Amino acid sequence: MPMFNITYHLYNTENIAGKLVFYQMDGNATYVRDTGELASYIPTETMFELFDPQKNFTNTKFSYTWDLGNGEVIQGTEPVVRYHYAASGNYTLKLKVGVSANQTAPQVTGVYSMDVTVLDAIKHIELKGPSDYEVSQNSSLAVHVDGSPPMWVCWRFLPNCVPDPYGGCTLTMLYENTLWLNHTFTSTGVHCLDISVRNDISKLQTSFSNAHMIFIMACAAVLVATFSFIAVIACRPRRLSRTPVPFTSCINLCVSLLQYKEKQPLLFQCGSQYTS
Repeated sequence: MPMFNITYHLYNTENIAGKLVFYQMDGNATYVRDTGELASYIPTETMFELFDPQKNFTNTKFSYTWDLGNGEVIQGTEPVVRYHYAASGNYTLKLKVGVSANQTAPQVTGVYSMDVTVLDAIKHIELKGPSDYEVSQNSSLAVHVDGSPPMWVCWRFLPNCVPDPYGGCTLTMLYENTLWLNHTFTSTGVHCLDISVRNDISKLQTSFSNAHMIFIMACAAVLVATFSFIAVIACRPRRLSRTPVPFTSCINLCVSLLQYKEKQPLLFQCGSQYTS
């Protein structure tokens, strides 16, 4: 996930000024969020930082009432609240700050409000499509992303899975969770789909490759040439031979070739196949 360094400056009253700072802890990393967007299911800590350069509230007692906007209200005497949003969506977080300078003075209050957008972080990318692809034929692939849209997707195919530091990628804005790709493989060999996806609170990059590539075109050419050579040698007229080859032997050889073709149909297809 990206790390942000800007905090929120919120509404303040005539007597109390301050700001809210949003932190999210993911593993061993802590992120300061800006732009009003948080990640769902991530432990969140919101802190109220009092602006008091004149030290007017040094010996005062504060009370804090946090309304998270999801039906949960938390009260306490510390300027920090710990929680998390269990679902993505739009929320309005409200904080009421109460200050009591002494028993005779009236309580001073301040109310702060912040609109928060909660998004699902991108944690998984899945490639879906047929198990076999042929050279020079248009193929359809589906890339499923489990994060919250909108998302920016940068993708490219790498022949032989060789990284190209000078090559660009196709940038696509995704407003749903599935990206449909149409691609034509122009050569045999191992191919990789390099893809990077990000939204406003997370980023994920991965690569998909085929583990096995069947060189059907080459195999078919070799086998056909081999059987054709055998058939020509066996069946052509031999002027110097005293024992001619029976015509039935040629027939039997052709039948054997056809039977082998029926048993191994893949070896007689043209093109190559790509397995994801």
